[in-house]
Order: sequence, then C-alpha cells, then structure tokens
Amino acid sequence: MSTETVTIQKLGAQGDGIAQGPDGPIYVPFTLPGETVAIARVKSQGTLMSITSASPDRQEPHCRHFGPDGVNGTCGGCTLQHYADAPYRAFKRQLVVDALRSKGLTPDVDDLIAAQPGERRRVVFAARKTEKDMLIGFNQAESHHIVAIEECPIAATGIISRLPAIKAVGAALAFKAEPFRISVLETLSGLDIAVDDVGKLSDKQRRSAIETVLALRGIARVSLNGEILVEPVKPVLEFSGVRVSPPPGAFAQATKPAEEAMAELVATHVGKSKRIADLFAGSGTFSLRLARIGRVHAVEGEEKALAALDHAARNTQGLKPVTVERRDLFRRPLMTQELKAYDAVVFDPPRAGAEFQSKELARSAVKKIVAVSCNPLTLARDLALLVEGGYRITRVTPIDQFLWTSHVEVVAALEK
Repeated sequence: MSTETVTIQKLGAQGDGIAQGPDGPIYVPFTLPGETVAIARVKSQGTLMSITSASPDRQEPHCRHFGPDGVNGTCGGCTLQHYADAPYRAFKRQLVVDALRSKGLTPDVDDLIAAQPGERRRVVFAARKTEKDMLIGFNQAESHHIVAIEECPIAATGIISRLPAIKAVGAALAFKAEPFRISVLETLSGLDIAVDDVGKLSDKQRRSAIETVLALRGIARVSLNGEILVEPVKPVLEFSGVRVSPPPGAFAQATKPAEEAMAELVATHVGKSKRIADLFAGSGTFSLRLARIGRVHAVEGEEKALAALDHAARNTQGLKPVTVERRDLFRRPLMTQELKAYDAVVFDPPRAGAEFQSKELARSAVKKIVAVSCNPLTLARDLALLVEGGYRITRVTPIDQFLWTSHVEVVAALEK
C-alpha cells in the first residue's frame, strides 16, 4: 500500500472517481472530477484519506451511513450522495449517450427523469443473526460486511418505519449465523417480504415463525426460499387501475413514479396500435396498461408471474383481450413470421438484453417498437441491430429510479 496525492479527472461508469497513475487509471470512490485528494493505493484501487481541493459540485451526503467514514462502516447501497443534483443527473444522462455512441448511435437523448428521496418501494436487505441481535442493512462495497442501518433516505417511509417488524421476521426465520437476503416490496395491502438463502425449517420452527408474522401489523405476505410461508392478505400492486397480486419475490419496478413515467412513454409511442406484443412481460407492468389501448399478447418465461398477469386481465372489466404465452425468449424469440401479427412490440428484458429477439425484430415489418432497459450497454447493442434492420430511433429517455447510484433505466422508441 502506498500513500499519494492525485487529481480526479472524471467519473467512471460505476460512479468512482478516476485519476491517472503511472501504471494506468486509479479508481477512488467518493471523489468528484477536478478534486485533489490524498489516497491510500493498492494497485488500481484508491481509498480516500482526505480532500485537499474539493469540487464545487460536492454536497453534504443525505445519510450518515454514506461515505468512507459512515456509521458502522460504508453502506454499499449508494455511491453518489456527495454529488450535487444537476451534475449528478447530467452524469447519468451521459452514461446513456456514451453507451449509444459506442455502437455508432447518435440520437437526441432527453434530460433524465429524476428520482426523489423516499420513493423506493422495493429494497433488498442483507441480514444475519448474531448472538445479541438481528443485523439488517446493506453490504459494504466489495465486502460481505453488513452495515446495519437505522435510516435510508432513498427507501419508502412505509419500509423504513417497519424495520423493527422486518427484523422480527428475519429473526424468526434465521437459525444459523450465515448471512441471508430479505427482499421487501411495499404494496397497497402491506409489506411483501421474501426471505432467501435460509435453510429448511422444522415444523416447530415454521409454526413459530408464522405466529410471529401473524402478531405483526402491516405484513401482507412472507415467503421463504420462493414458497409462501404465510399470507394474511394478498399483496396488491396497481397498474393504471388494474390490481395485480404478484408471486413471491417477483420483479417489480423499484419506484412507482419511474414505473408510471416508463408506462406513459410506452403508451404514447404505441399510440392507437390495435395489436400489441409485450415481451418479457413479467406480471403485467405494461401489458395491463396497454390493454386499454388494443389487444395484447403477453409473453413471459416465468410461470407464476404470467399467471398473475392472466388472472388480473381476466378479472378486470374494460380491457381489450389479453392473451398470454409462457416462453423463454432468450432461447426461443418470437420469429419474424410470428411478428407479422403485431402493429407494435414492447420489450423489457433483464440486464442481458434481448439480442436474439432484436435480430428477429430487425427483420420484421412491425411499425412501432419500444425498448425498455436497465442496462444502457446491452440496450445500445439491441438498438444497433434494429437500426441496421431499417428502424429509426425517434426518442430516447433516461429515467432514474436507483437514486445516487450509477444505474439508469432507458426507454427508446423506434419506427420502421
């Protein structure tokens, strides 16, 4: 380890400051462009020791658990709380611009649709039972050390105010010292808690855990390793007036405002299309909204999510017909011939993107496509395939729902 003074030249894609060292770039978390800082360096990794010259864009963090001297260690949930709002938002927009440019794409990119504190309705906690207490918080970056939290400015009040109840659920299910995960989704009917990486419970332990949950208020469901342990009331999400009960641990957009912004962009571009395919449809985030516009064919590989979508569609009046198909779109994308049935296609894949599906779309005559992505790099690859196939990008909108991190959502609209 060496101690040295360096000047930060730019931010990297993960939000770390980057200085140029004699042997290449040095990555220094919690620093900003233009700052002169003293660091302790091990190879290409620098640890911030002190700031000699601070950036005018530096601001006080919103949370006492943030930064190299955070309470109980450095919470790894946020990386950019020290960055002022305007340059922070410009940085996230630029991530999208740079990703597109890497594939030769230069469309106009809208300003970032900003996230606000307290909006996150889906949070994944790290947890571990100790001899004295139930530890719950977030892992320190590049570490298995859990930083216990008492506050979290990004998370919904309905989650943070229930931390004692969440800890009680974790304590009732943890009988070993190994770390595990507690995923919490705030729904209209209460918290949906999914606990994973905990060993199998005995019948006595299950009964005790169920009694603990039933004694708590505001808990809609607790599932263990993907199976429902107890469900006092069905957890409910609402997609433009359509009520859906997602399966345990199902994907849901992290914030409601971001979901609504994405859905509005999708619906605006789809316009008055009469036949719409929604690929990687999940529990119906877009499908059930689009069914107010036209006939929707929802395709999803996860059986339980698809069943939740289908049940919601069948039990909601005023929707156009919704058909569902269980299909692994990574292995078996909708082929060009099948795509002839649709005026518009929406796809929202996991981080790996939709390369094979994009190749089929590129060969199709579908008039309108909307690509939704949580990974600008794989989105850029997929958009390049579509552009090569004769599509024109008409709009690109970055959306922030992972506040003070380098993660950014994107909605891209295309026309043949």
